[in-house]
Amino acid sequence: MLASEGTDLQIPLRTSSTIEDYIATQEWQRAYLSGCPLHPHGGCAFRRHGSYARLTSPGVRIARWYCPEGRMTFSLLPDFLAARLPGLLATIECTVAVAASARSMEVAADALRGPEIGLAGAVRWLRRRVTAVRGSIMAVRVIAPSLAADVQACAAAADDVPMLPKLRRALPTPALSCIPAPLGFAPVALGDARAMARTSGARWVTGFRVASPGACGQHEVGPDHNPAARYAGSVKVTGSPCRPNPMSRPPPRISAAFGAPTAT
Repeated sequence: MLASEGTDLQIPLRTSSTIEDYIATQEWQRAYLSGCPLHPHGGCAFRRHGSYARLTSPGVRIARWYCPEGRMTFSLLPDFLAARLPGLLATIECTVAVAASARSMEVAADALRGPEIGLAGAVRWLRRRVTAVRGSIMAVRVIAPSLAADVQACAAAADDVPMLPKLRRALPTPALSCIPAPLGFAPVALGDARAMARTSGARWVTGFRVASPGACGQHEVGPDHNPAARYAGSVKVTGSPCRPNPMSRPPPRISAAFGAPTAT
């Protein structure tokens, strides 16, 4: 199985297998990288670095490589798995569909998570997935609008066919590196595809508008399932309700007992 090269820590492993077939045939053992993504002309001690388990997908293992000179590992993520979120792309898409059809986010979160987690935590869990999927789809509509329309039409014609896995398989690796998770591999903070498409380093690759590799950034080194990164996101400040000047503090009072200034 040949994986597409790139400069991201996570690289898509192109496969049409289901998760059941992937596990049954141990497809990660046949995954292959022809060379180091950091050193395409060679010269480094690039080597296979075993595999690791995907904790939320029992039986799934992810093939991994290591470049000692670049001190970076590269994991090959099968097309059916979500990036930066646990689980399958199809499962996350179904979760978002439940939220879209429910009367409110709270009702959907309670139905999806039940008593295993408090309502506030369940809403945060669901909102993160809804926001991430919307960001991914928005980026695809900017980078590859015709592809997004075709895949959406096919998904609408077949109710049981998820759209996100089809998009993952159809999009080229350079485009995926500039699309935010869970569909692509770009950090959520770089999910503004419109801004990336306007960068001076952007170029056309097989009909898709993608940014240069440097503009898409590099994933943090670490395991595929990183709890610390689960709630990472970007903050866009459009205005501040605070006063333009800091409040003046009153002068300190003098302690009658010690003759020293005290806080007010």
